Amino acid sequence: MAENNERIEKGEELEIPRDVLGCVRRLWDVSRGEHWRFAVVIVCICLYTACSVAAPAFSAHLIDYLWARIQEAFAEGRTFSIGWETGGQQVLMFFGVWTAGWVFYTIQSFTMASFAERLNLRLRRALSAKLNRLPLAFYDRRKPGEIISRATNDLDKVSEVLQRGLLTLLTAVGSVIGAVTMMFVYNAVLAAIFLVFAGAAVLMTRVVSKHTIVLAARQQKAVGVLTGHVEEAYSGRTVIKAFNQEEASSERIHAATQELADRMRMTDFVTNVVAPMVRCLVRFSQVILALLGTWFLMGGQLTIGRLQAFFQYVNTAAEPLTQFSLTVNQFQSALAAVERVFDILDEPEIEPDPAQPALPAAPVRGRVAFEHVRFGYDPERPLMHDVSFVAEPGKKIAIVGATGAGKTTLINLLMRFYEIQGGRITLDGVDTHAMTRADLRRNFGMVLQDAWLREGTIAENIAYGCEGASREEIVQAAKTAQVDFFVRTMPKGYDTLLANDAENISQGQRQLLTIARVLLANPSILILDEATSSVDTRTEQAIVRAMEALTQGRTSFVIAHRLSTIVDADLILVMDHGNIIEQGTHDELLAAKGAYADLYLSQFA
Repeated sequence: MAENNERIEKGEELEIPRDVLGCVRRLWDVSRGEHWRFAVVIVCICLYTACSVAAPAFSAHLIDYLWARIQEAFAEGRTFSIGWETGGQQVLMFFGVWTAGWVFYTIQSFTMASFAERLNLRLRRALSAKLNRLPLAFYDRRKPGEIISRATNDLDKVSEVLQRGLLTLLTAVGSVIGAVTMMFVYNAVLAAIFLVFAGAAVLMTRVVSKHTIVLAARQQKAVGVLTGHVEEAYSGRTVIKAFNQEEASSERIHAATQELADRMRMTDFVTNVVAPMVRCLVRFSQVILALLGTWFLMGGQLTIGRLQAFFQYVNTAAEPLTQFSLTVNQFQSALAAVERVFDILDEPEIEPDPAQPALPAAPVRGRVAFEHVRFGYDPERPLMHDVSFVAEPGKKIAIVGATGAGKTTLINLLMRFYEIQGGRITLDGVDTHAMTRADLRRNFGMVLQDAWLREGTIAENIAYGCEGASREEIVQAAKTAQVDFFVRTMPKGYDTLLANDAENISQGQRQLLTIARVLLANPSILILDEATSSVDTRTEQAIVRAMEALTQGRTSFVIAHRLSTIVDADLILVMDHGNIIEQGTHDELLAAKGAYADLYLSQFA
């Protein structure tokens, strides 16, 4: 245990569940409604095991019967032939036993696959729904690849182990118990000798499997490192080429690839070496059992039929014992994977919307007020202590400050992406906390500095926030946002497909499309976070004119670094370390000769 903890501290995530029984119990609860399928699997496993155990015993009886008939025929000097009364019935019954076993095995395989996939589907649906109910703070502290891995790789591993590993384990348990029992029925001495060798084989496999867990964790870590290097090289390929770092990037990827290859080679060697070693041990035991079995046969303590049946039971029990520890490792890995999924399902969710939500009077005027708002990403370390201001309807509110001053945080609180820890925020006098998030956000339109476009056509991206918009409305919004001209230069115009992060258009064009999207949605309140940061000055001026027409009579919040774009704002909020240190018009703040004046003059120094 101490060794495992030391490895975990070094960054190696061992595939071992924390609470096996608790995890299994919870999986069983999740599969409620599908328990009858599992019951069918258990019944079929019992019947299949019965057939598997009965077949060698029946073959012993059949061989002894036929051997006795052959000896009788030889003693009487006649030719022996199998007929319906002289072995035919027994042969047909023997064939029927194996056929019944095949039928039960087929049923259990299909039913187990159905049980596993339905359970997997339930977990995927639960995880998908959960991810939509988690706060943004959850995503802030986790990498995207980690969350994607939980929803894909971990659940795939669970499904695979349930379909193959669990079925193999349950079948093996029944087969081993039945086979060993019959071995003791036939000859206790030979059965005891087999158990000694079987115990040695299981012990050998168990020792090796402990090392396999560690090696598999190291291999998985190497996969993550290589994936990170490849993703970094792909997403930053332009910068890499610009700084002539292709060779260095290639060397990092090759080094990570070689590391992964070494890890995989070692893991595969240790995983695959155990089976030949165990099989060699089992074969050695069979040689000893054959010699002793022949001695018992010569002494009349065993018949030919029983001796060959005994060796069938040896083969039936040996292979599951060989794979037992490796199968246990697979289960440990699968349970560890499902525990990681349960960890996400147990994350605290966003506060539910009120049962009887309040709504501002229609139409929304757009009066926004922050009243003594307190907030911190870490509740123990508040960022905002006492933020208060009023944005009157139809006014332009500019938010300025150094990087990290809290400008975007202010907008996040307004949109309820994060919940405040004190005070309140109102829209037309209604506490936003008393509204549903959907009702609140329906009144806002956002244009962010990082333009996000979905995979689809240009027209679909413009209409993303306005379901059911006509082509004429889409084109008109595009014209207002100065988008129409460049769209018509595209191969298929508004039907041009944007894919792979819309890399077939420029960053400025992507931002223009997001502006057109907001224009089409026609919200009551606008939020512009450096909305023109990626466009040229001429286009910026055209967009500003379009925005002026759009913001007429609407409240707008503008986050800007270029202060020349917000000199006409009705209210300027100057932020520093999460708090508002100055507020007023451009002229008022310049006259005050405070932080805003220093920031403004520094841009023209």
